[in-house]
Amino acid sequence: MQVNHHSRESAEALAVQALGFVASDPELLPRFLAITGIEAQHIRRAAIEPGFLAGVLQFILAHEPTLLRFSEEAGIAPGEVGKAARALPLGNEDHERSI
Repeated sequence: MQVNHHSRESAEALAVQALGFVASDPELLPRFLAITGIEAQHIRRAAIEPGFLAGVLQFILAHEPTLLRFSEEAGIAPGEVGKAARALPLGNEDHERSI
């Protein structure tokens, strides 16, 4: 069994960076909002909900070209995104499941 080297704090920081990446992309943001069912003006409120940050990372992970672009921009290996997602609450849940 591999030890998870991501602390929750560093995983949250990466997820916040990922949210900024998604929010600044005119193609990704509408897709993210459609998948999550969140309205743009409610993102800040949703961001404090358990599982939201893991969902942001899972959204990045679900599309390889997006994962590679984000990883390059963040200066990390693509595998770090998955490790960070698993370090967050509900990180193994399907983020497309309705609440």
